[in-house]
Amino acid sequence: MMNLTREDLIQSDATMNQMRNMVYHLVRFMKINGISETKENLRKMGRNIALTYLQYWKPIEQVTKANLTSVITTIYKKILNSSVSVVLDEINNIVIVKDNDCSLCKYQFNDIDVAGCEVIVGMISEMISQINKENPLIVLQPRDIIESRTFGHKACVQSFKYKEGGV
Repeated sequence: MMNLTREDLIQSDATMNQMRNMVYHLVRFMKINGISETKENLRKMGRNIALTYLQYWKPIEQVTKANLTSVITTIYKKILNSSVSVVLDEINNIVIVKDNDCSLCKYQFNDIDVAGCEVIVGMISEMISQINKENPLIVLQPRDIIESRTFGHKACVQSFKYKEGGV
């Protein structure tokens, strides 16, 4: 039996397949057992993943509005092995991320009403918050999953609200 550390796991491609399978089993379990707030629970899971992941890898020392799209792109590439497009709507302070190959939403499920990438939006926002903990130049909050491959869309489109200068 192999004993893998968390550091070993962040180097493994198989981890994301296991994570995706686990998320949908968990969503079904929660639904069967009448557990509400599924979306919030998945986002909390993502926040917890971010806290652990940052102990082993941090993409940058400080996140600003100027480097926000680059940092988000780097996180998706490194952790999720996804190439994403990121649009910054500076009028409404919204970030839109389009992921054509979302690692947690590979398949459409008719019995699932919460997208797996709820975990991702929780993770991304928490990573940025933790990186900027000492000097919060920009804070990111999850908004909506606009589209998801889980629901039959061609891509996952996630949105975040950002605030400059702290909370």
